[in-house]
Amino acid sequence: MNTVIKDWVIVSVIDGGLLVGKVLWGIVIDDMSCRFFKDDYVCSSEIVNVHSYNQLIKTRGGSLYQIIGYGHRAEIKFEEFELLRHGFNPSQIKALRDSPDRKVH
Repeated sequence: MNTVIKDWVIVSVIDGGLLVGKVLWGIVIDDMSCRFFKDDYVCSSEIVNVHSYNQLIKTRGGSLYQIIGYGHRAEIKFEEFELLRHGFNPSQIKALRDSPDRKVH
């Protein structure tokens, strides 16, 4: 499987100050496995290998992602991980976390 993504972020998931794992979040350019549509977001399973030279990332689930362009690194809290899985990007999650008007329902 090979999915090509842009606007990518390697996201470290932190719980109690400890690294739980790293995942890849990005926007789909092309997906040869037909799992995603163009311009959908993708949040991968845990990253097991990053091949910087050829811009490939392999995940624990066996997926292979080709990253295009420059990306970023970010950290989120473990309790924020579901937001990431539901399509919020790390910047949006940080903005929610930092919002003074944030209320828990």
